[in-house]
Amino acid sequence: MKNIPRQCNTLLWVKTTLEIPDVLLGRAKSLAAREGTTIRALVEEGLRRILDDRRGRAPFRLRRASFAGQGLQPGQREGDWAELRQMIYEGRGG
Repeated sequence: MKNIPRQCNTLLWVKTTLEIPDVLLGRAKSLAAREGTTIRALVEEGLRRILDDRRGRAPFRLRRASFAGQGLQPGQREGDWAELRQMIYEGRGG
């Protein structure tokens, strides 16, 4: 008989190899033993959670925060932060 993939509902099971750090694998083995489950079940649960969490999440896009203007006010020099700070806080107790 040929190798026929196991099927569960409409999902095919595929064997794969994962490289997992020893410490992480040790923690997973301890958790699996405490909960009476398998490493495979933990990996499946983790993948499902991540995929569900990230589904539909739009990538972050920084909103456009520019404004119309002509740059520095007349008489101001670029990079003169002390003078700009004084102008910004003028009359505000800063």
